[in-house]
Amino acid sequence: MAIWLVNGLRGLFSVLGCVMLATLLYTISTDGLPFRRDLLTPWMAATLVDFYINVVALAAWVSCKESNWVSAILWTILLVCFGSITTCAYIVLQFSKLSSESVQDAIYHVLLRNQSKNGTVEKRTFSPIVTARISFSLLGLLMLGTLIYTLLTDGSPFRKELLTPWMTATLIDFYINVVALSVCSSVLHLHSFIAT
Repeated sequence: MAIWLVNGLRGLFSVLGCVMLATLLYTISTDGLPFRRDLLTPWMAATLVDFYINVVALAAWVSCKESNWVSAILWTILLVCFGSITTCAYIVLQFSKLSSESVQDAIYHVLLRNQSKNGTVEKRTFSPIVTARISFSLLGLLMLGTLIYTLLTDGSPFRKELLTPWMTATLIDFYINVVALSVCSSVLHLHSFIAT
């Protein structure tokens, strides 16, 4: 993989992480902390369900990448608490760990490889793909049910009163994670296409 793509992705996720941090700090300073009952509208709840389904996908990837459960749990807690700020920091950290030799196959090293503490690649004794497909299908159905229920009980989400500062910050956080999932997925598809 070209060094320019590695540097571009590192730069993209550095900027996105800073944008979310600035959004979070601005929203806290102008609207206070988000732990208020009046913010939990039906559409905010639906948005949070959608957001945390994305966090599950990212946490699954981080858990597969990390060499021990302690670091996997720590990163997962950070993902739950800080969302896309953690996502961006994790991706930038993964790109920063690349050596000059591993830049040639950065996708393998950043997205796929699970390395133990002694530097060897761990082999899995089972393939969790079927479990993941079932789990994410169920999560997709959960989100579809949440969306239909919220549409039926609260109406359209395209109302001005729903666009509170915290809803805006949550949507920015959500879409930064969507960018991370999309870029990773696109780059993996490109990598598998080039490999064949």
